[in-house]
Amino acid sequence: MSPRSLVRVPAHSPRARATALGLLAGVVLDHLAGDPRRGHPVAVFGGAAQRLEGRMWRDSRAAGAGYAAVLIGVPALLGLLLRRLPSPWLAAATALGTWTVLGSRSLSAEAEAVGAHLRRGDLPAAREQLTHLVGRRTDALDEAEIARATVESLAENTSDAVVAPLLWGALAGLPGLLAYRAANTLDAMVGHHNPRYENFGWASARADDLANYLPARLTAALTAVVAPVAGGSGRAALAVARADGRRHPSPNAGVAEAAFAGALGLRLGGRNDYGSQVEDRPVLGAGGRAPSAADIARAARLSRAVTAAAAAACAAIALARG
Repeated sequence: MSPRSLVRVPAHSPRARATALGLLAGVVLDHLAGDPRRGHPVAVFGGAAQRLEGRMWRDSRAAGAGYAAVLIGVPALLGLLLRRLPSPWLAAATALGTWTVLGSRSLSAEAEAVGAHLRRGDLPAAREQLTHLVGRRTDALDEAEIARATVESLAENTSDAVVAPLLWGALAGLPGLLAYRAANTLDAMVGHHNPRYENFGWASARADDLANYLPARLTAALTAVVAPVAGGSGRAALAVARADGRRHPSPNAGVAEAAFAGALGLRLGGRNDYGSQVEDRPVLGAGGRAPSAADIARAARLSRAVTAAAAAACAAIALARG
Protein backbone atom coordinates (compact mmCIF):
# COMPACT_ATOMS: atom_id res chain seq x y z
CA MET A 1 0.00 0.00 0.00
CA SER A 2 1.50 3.32 -1.03
CA PRO A 3 1.70 6.30 1.36
CA ARG A 4 -0.62 8.19 -0.99
CA SER A 5 -3.38 5.61 -0.47
CA LEU A 6 -3.25 6.24 3.28
CA VAL A 7 -4.17 9.91 2.85
CA ARG A 8 -7.79 10.72 2.10
CA VAL A 9 -8.05 13.92 0.10
CA PRO A 10 -11.51 15.47 0.51
CA ALA A 11 -13.37 15.56 -2.79
CA HIS A 12 -15.79 18.46 -3.05
CA SER A 13 -18.94 17.70 -4.99
CA PRO A 14 -19.83 19.85 -8.02
CA ARG A 15 -22.85 21.19 -6.13
CA ALA A 16 -20.70 22.19 -3.18
CA ARG A 17 -18.26 23.99 -5.47
CA ALA A 18 -21.16 25.68 -7.28
CA THR A 19 -22.65 26.87 -3.97
CA ALA A 20 -19.34 28.19 -2.67
CA LEU A 21 -18.57 29.95 -5.96
CA GLY A 22 -22.09 31.40 -6.10
CA LEU A 23 -21.85 32.80 -2.57
CA LEU A 24 -18.53 34.49 -3.33
CA ALA A 25 -19.76 35.83 -6.68
CA GLY A 26 -22.92 37.18 -5.03
CA VAL A 27 -20.87 39.10 -2.47
CA VAL A 28 -18.77 40.59 -5.27
CA LEU A 29 -21.92 41.55 -7.20
CA ASP A 30 -23.35 43.24 -4.14
CA HIS A 31 -20.09 45.15 -3.62
CA LEU A 32 -19.97 46.30 -7.24
CA ALA A 33 -23.65 46.94 -7.99
CA GLY A 34 -25.49 47.26 -4.70
CA ASP A 35 -29.21 46.62 -4.53
CA PRO A 36 -31.29 46.58 -7.73
CA ARG A 37 -32.82 50.04 -8.19
CA ARG A 38 -36.18 48.79 -9.48
CA GLY A 39 -38.18 45.63 -9.01
CA HIS A 40 -36.10 44.39 -6.07
CA PRO A 41 -37.20 40.78 -5.46
CA VAL A 42 -37.39 41.40 -1.70
CA ALA A 43 -39.76 44.31 -2.33
CA VAL A 44 -41.85 42.10 -4.63
CA PHE A 45 -41.95 39.46 -1.88
CA GLY A 46 -42.98 42.10 0.63
CA GLY A 47 -45.85 43.20 -1.60
CA ALA A 48 -47.06 39.62 -1.94
CA ALA A 49 -46.79 39.15 1.84
CA GLN A 50 -48.92 42.24 2.43
CA ARG A 51 -51.63 40.99 0.09
CA LEU A 52 -51.64 37.56 1.72
CA GLU A 53 -51.80 39.16 5.15
CA GLY A 54 -55.00 40.92 4.09
CA ARG A 55 -56.54 37.53 3.36
CA MET A 56 -55.12 35.50 6.27
CA TRP A 57 -54.96 37.92 9.19
CA ARG A 58 -56.64 36.74 12.36
CA ASP A 59 -55.78 37.67 15.90
CA SER A 60 -54.33 34.24 16.58
CA ARG A 61 -50.96 32.52 16.66
CA ALA A 62 -52.26 29.65 14.55
CA ALA A 63 -53.21 31.98 11.69
CA GLY A 64 -49.84 33.70 11.93
CA ALA A 65 -48.02 30.36 11.90
CA GLY A 66 -49.84 29.34 8.73
CA TYR A 67 -49.00 32.68 7.15
CA ALA A 68 -45.32 32.29 8.01
CA ALA A 69 -45.24 28.67 6.83
CA VAL A 70 -46.59 29.59 3.40
CA LEU A 71 -44.30 32.58 2.88
CA ILE A 72 -41.16 30.83 4.10
CA GLY A 73 -42.00 27.52 2.48
CA VAL A 74 -42.56 28.85 -1.05
CA PRO A 75 -39.05 30.43 -1.37
CA ALA A 76 -37.55 27.27 0.13
CA LEU A 77 -39.37 25.17 -2.46
CA LEU A 78 -38.13 27.46 -5.23
CA GLY A 79 -34.60 26.98 -3.95
CA LEU A 80 -35.05 23.20 -3.96
CA LEU A 81 -36.18 23.29 -7.57
CA LEU A 82 -33.22 25.44 -8.58
CA ARG A 83 -30.82 23.03 -6.89
CA ARG A 84 -31.61 20.56 -9.67
CA LEU A 85 -29.85 22.81 -12.18
CA PRO A 86 -26.49 21.73 -13.64
CA SER A 87 -23.56 23.01 -11.60
CA PRO A 88 -22.68 26.06 -13.77
CA TRP A 89 -26.30 27.22 -13.72
CA LEU A 90 -26.58 26.47 -10.01
CA ALA A 91 -23.55 28.68 -9.37
CA ALA A 92 -25.16 31.48 -11.39
CA ALA A 93 -28.50 31.09 -9.60
CA THR A 94 -26.76 31.10 -6.22
CA ALA A 95 -24.82 34.21 -7.16
CA LEU A 96 -28.00 36.03 -8.20
CA GLY A 97 -29.81 34.83 -5.09
CA THR A 98 -26.97 35.97 -2.84
CA TRP A 99 -26.82 39.36 -4.54
CA THR A 100 -30.57 39.73 -4.09
CA VAL A 101 -30.64 38.99 -0.37
CA LEU A 102 -27.44 40.73 0.76
CA GLY A 103 -27.44 44.34 1.90
CA SER A 104 -23.79 45.07 2.61
CA ARG A 105 -23.11 47.85 0.11
CA SER A 106 -26.40 49.69 0.66
CA LEU A 107 -26.00 49.39 4.43
CA SER A 108 -22.54 50.97 4.43
CA ALA A 109 -23.59 53.63 1.91
CA GLU A 110 -26.58 54.71 4.00
CA ALA A 111 -24.47 54.84 7.16
CA GLU A 112 -21.69 56.81 5.52
CA ALA A 113 -24.25 59.28 4.14
CA VAL A 114 -25.39 59.93 7.73
CA GLY A 115 -21.76 60.47 8.73
CA ALA A 116 -21.19 62.89 5.86
CA HIS A 117 -24.16 65.04 6.96
CA LEU A 118 -22.85 65.06 10.52
CA ARG A 119 -19.38 66.15 9.42
CA ARG A 120 -20.98 69.10 7.61
CA GLY A 121 -22.91 69.95 10.73
CA ASP A 122 -26.24 69.35 8.99
CA LEU A 123 -28.23 67.67 11.76
CA PRO A 124 -31.64 67.86 10.00
CA ALA A 125 -30.24 66.05 6.94
CA ALA A 126 -28.51 63.47 9.14
CA ARG A 127 -31.75 62.82 11.03
CA GLU A 128 -33.65 62.37 7.77
CA GLN A 129 -30.98 60.04 6.33
CA LEU A 130 -31.02 58.00 9.52
CA THR A 131 -34.69 57.11 8.95
CA HIS A 132 -33.46 54.84 6.11
CA LEU A 133 -31.66 52.71 8.70
CA VAL A 134 -33.74 52.71 11.90
CA GLY A 135 -37.34 52.58 13.01
CA ARG A 136 -36.95 54.90 15.99
CA ARG A 137 -37.84 58.59 15.98
CA THR A 138 -34.91 60.71 14.85
CA ASP A 139 -36.29 64.28 14.86
CA ALA A 140 -34.79 65.24 18.24
CA LEU A 141 -31.51 63.29 18.21
CA ASP A 142 -28.18 65.07 18.72
CA GLU A 143 -24.92 64.08 17.02
CA ALA A 144 -23.96 61.45 19.60
CA GLU A 145 -27.38 59.80 19.47
CA ILE A 146 -27.42 59.84 15.67
CA ALA A 147 -23.97 58.23 15.64
CA ARG A 148 -25.09 55.65 18.21
CA ALA A 149 -28.18 54.71 16.22
CA THR A 150 -26.11 54.39 13.04
CA VAL A 151 -23.46 52.16 14.62
CA GLU A 152 -26.14 49.97 16.23
CA SER A 153 -27.91 49.59 12.89
CA LEU A 154 -24.66 48.71 11.14
CA ALA A 155 -23.94 46.03 13.72
CA GLU A 156 -27.41 44.48 13.71
CA ASN A 157 -27.79 44.53 9.94
CA THR A 158 -24.30 43.19 9.32
CA SER A 159 -25.48 40.15 11.22
CA ASP A 160 -28.97 39.68 9.80
CA ALA A 161 -28.54 41.12 6.27
CA VAL A 162 -25.07 39.78 5.52
CA VAL A 163 -23.70 37.04 7.77
CA ALA A 164 -27.01 35.23 8.29
CA PRO A 165 -27.95 34.76 4.62
CA LEU A 166 -24.39 33.71 3.78
CA LEU A 167 -24.32 31.17 6.59
CA TRP A 168 -27.70 29.71 5.66
CA GLY A 169 -26.61 29.62 2.04
CA ALA A 170 -23.53 27.67 3.08
CA LEU A 171 -25.47 25.26 5.30
CA ALA A 172 -28.52 24.68 3.12
CA GLY A 173 -27.74 26.13 -0.30
CA LEU A 174 -30.32 28.13 -2.22
CA PRO A 175 -33.27 26.85 -0.15
CA GLY A 176 -31.60 28.10 3.03
CA LEU A 177 -30.60 31.40 1.45
CA LEU A 178 -34.10 32.21 0.19
CA ALA A 179 -36.02 30.84 3.18
CA TYR A 180 -33.85 32.84 5.58
CA ARG A 181 -34.46 36.08 3.70
CA ALA A 182 -38.20 35.38 3.70
CA ALA A 183 -38.21 34.80 7.48
CA ASN A 184 -36.17 37.95 8.11
CA THR A 185 -38.46 40.06 5.91
CA LEU A 186 -41.58 38.72 7.63
CA ASP A 187 -40.13 39.59 11.03
CA ALA A 188 -39.60 43.17 9.87
CA MET A 189 -43.18 43.31 8.59
CA VAL A 190 -45.24 41.56 11.27
CA GLY A 191 -42.91 40.63 14.14
CA HIS A 192 -43.93 43.58 16.32
CA HIS A 193 -45.29 43.93 19.84
CA ASN A 194 -48.53 45.76 19.13
CA PRO A 195 -52.23 44.86 19.21
CA ARG A 196 -52.36 43.78 15.54
CA TYR A 197 -49.26 41.59 15.48
CA GLU A 198 -48.74 40.37 19.06
CA ASN A 199 -50.35 37.04 18.14
CA PHE A 200 -50.35 37.02 14.34
CA GLY A 201 -46.66 37.95 14.12
CA TRP A 202 -45.49 35.62 16.89
CA ALA A 203 -44.44 32.75 14.61
CA SER A 204 -42.59 35.05 12.20
CA ALA A 205 -40.68 36.67 15.07
CA ARG A 206 -39.74 33.32 16.61
CA ALA A 207 -38.63 31.95 13.23
CA ASP A 208 -36.35 34.96 12.77
CA ASP A 209 -34.93 34.56 16.29
CA LEU A 210 -34.08 30.93 15.63
CA ALA A 211 -32.64 31.63 12.18
CA ASN A 212 -30.35 34.35 13.53
CA TYR A 213 -29.05 32.58 16.62
CA LEU A 214 -25.94 31.05 15.02
CA PRO A 215 -25.28 33.94 12.59
CA ALA A 216 -25.23 36.50 15.42
CA ARG A 217 -22.58 34.53 17.26
CA LEU A 218 -20.58 34.05 14.06
CA THR A 219 -20.82 37.82 13.52
CA ALA A 220 -19.33 38.44 16.97
CA ALA A 221 -16.50 36.00 16.30
CA LEU A 222 -15.71 37.52 12.89
CA THR A 223 -15.90 41.02 14.37
CA ALA A 224 -13.21 40.02 16.84
CA VAL A 225 -11.04 38.59 14.04
CA VAL A 226 -11.19 41.68 11.82
CA ALA A 227 -11.42 44.39 14.52
CA PRO A 228 -7.86 45.67 13.84
CA VAL A 229 -9.00 46.72 10.34
CA ALA A 230 -11.04 49.45 12.04
CA GLY A 231 -8.37 50.23 14.64
CA GLY A 232 -10.24 48.14 17.20
CA SER A 233 -9.65 45.32 19.65
CA GLY A 234 -10.71 41.76 19.00
CA ARG A 235 -10.28 40.83 22.64
CA ALA A 236 -12.58 43.66 23.72
CA ALA A 237 -15.14 42.65 21.07
CA LEU A 238 -15.42 39.15 22.55
CA ALA A 239 -15.37 40.39 26.15
CA VAL A 240 -18.21 42.88 25.66
CA ALA A 241 -20.22 40.42 23.55
CA ARG A 242 -19.99 37.84 26.34
CA ALA A 243 -20.68 40.30 29.14
CA ASP A 244 -23.41 42.48 27.63
CA GLY A 245 -24.91 40.69 24.61
CA ARG A 246 -27.48 38.78 26.64
CA ARG A 247 -28.72 41.97 28.35
CA HIS A 248 -30.23 43.30 25.11
CA PRO A 249 -33.97 42.72 24.44
CA SER A 250 -33.06 40.81 21.28
CA PRO A 251 -31.20 37.53 21.83
CA ASN A 252 -29.29 38.09 18.60
CA ALA A 253 -28.99 41.81 17.84
CA GLY A 254 -27.49 42.35 21.29
CA VAL A 255 -24.60 39.99 20.58
CA ALA A 256 -23.69 41.76 17.32
CA GLU A 257 -24.10 45.26 18.77
CA ALA A 258 -22.06 44.39 21.86
CA ALA A 259 -19.27 42.97 19.68
CA PHE A 260 -19.16 46.19 17.63
CA ALA A 261 -19.20 48.27 20.83
CA GLY A 262 -16.25 46.36 22.25
CA ALA A 263 -14.29 46.29 19.00
CA LEU A 264 -14.63 50.06 18.48
CA GLY A 265 -14.32 51.05 22.15
CA LEU A 266 -17.80 52.61 22.15
CA ARG A 267 -20.74 52.77 24.53
CA LEU A 268 -24.00 51.74 22.87
CA GLY A 269 -27.54 51.29 24.15
CA GLY A 270 -29.82 53.75 25.94
CA ARG A 271 -33.24 55.26 25.31
CA ASN A 272 -34.95 54.64 21.96
CA ASP A 273 -38.22 56.39 21.12
CA TYR A 274 -40.31 54.43 18.61
CA GLY A 275 -43.26 56.80 18.68
CA SER A 276 -45.78 54.33 20.08
CA GLN A 277 -43.38 53.20 22.81
CA VAL A 278 -40.10 54.17 24.46
CA GLU A 279 -37.47 51.56 25.32
CA ASP A 280 -34.66 52.04 27.82
CA ARG A 281 -32.13 49.53 26.60
CA PRO A 282 -29.14 48.39 28.69
CA VAL A 283 -25.74 49.89 28.05
CA LEU A 284 -23.39 47.80 25.91
CA GLY A 285 -19.72 48.47 26.56
CA ALA A 286 -20.04 50.65 29.64
CA GLY A 287 -16.30 51.35 29.64
CA GLY A 288 -16.38 52.86 26.15
CA ARG A 289 -17.02 56.42 25.03
CA ALA A 290 -20.05 57.93 23.33
CA PRO A 291 -19.97 57.52 19.53
CA SER A 292 -19.20 60.46 17.27
CA ALA A 293 -19.47 61.14 13.53
CA ALA A 294 -15.95 59.76 12.97
CA ASP A 295 -16.97 56.42 14.46
CA ILE A 296 -19.56 55.85 11.74
CA ALA A 297 -16.81 55.50 9.13
CA ARG A 298 -14.94 53.09 11.44
CA ALA A 299 -18.09 51.03 11.97
CA ALA A 300 -18.78 50.92 8.22
CA ARG A 301 -15.19 49.76 7.61
CA LEU A 302 -15.66 47.08 10.26
CA SER A 303 -18.93 45.99 8.65
CA ARG A 304 -17.26 45.60 5.24
CA ALA A 305 -14.42 43.61 6.80
CA VAL A 306 -16.90 41.28 8.52
CA THR A 307 -18.66 40.83 5.16
CA ALA A 308 -15.42 39.76 3.49
CA ALA A 309 -14.55 37.41 6.33
CA ALA A 310 -18.06 35.93 6.30
CA ALA A 311 -17.87 35.32 2.55
CA ALA A 312 -14.62 33.40 2.92
CA ALA A 313 -15.80 31.45 5.97
CA CYS A 314 -19.15 30.51 4.46
CA ALA A 315 -17.62 29.46 1.15
CA ALA A 316 -15.32 27.18 3.15
CA ILE A 317 -18.30 25.78 5.06
CA ALA A 318 -20.13 25.07 1.80
CA LEU A 319 -17.11 23.20 0.45
CA ALA A 320 -16.67 21.28 3.72
CA ARG A 321 -20.29 20.15 3.62
CA GLY A 322 -19.71 18.87 0.11
